[in-house]
Amino acid sequence: MSAGATDAEKLERLEAETRRAWSAYRERTQALEGEEYDAVEDESWAELQARLRALERRRRVLSGRAAS
Repeated sequence: MSAGATDAEKLERLEAETRRAWSAYRERTQALEGEEYDAVEDESWAELQARLRALERRRRVLSGRAAS
């Protein structure tokens, strides 16, 4: 994120990144079935959760800075 972006713009970007993370998860798992789904879904879910946690940390930093 650029240094010149406002906190509101940064939060909007974080929301877009959150949507992309969920889309990537759906794309990786939607056409799979059975054992293939089980194998891919576990890893994909873990990746999604890690990404969402990282985005939430960034969101809290921005929110805390905005409240100051």
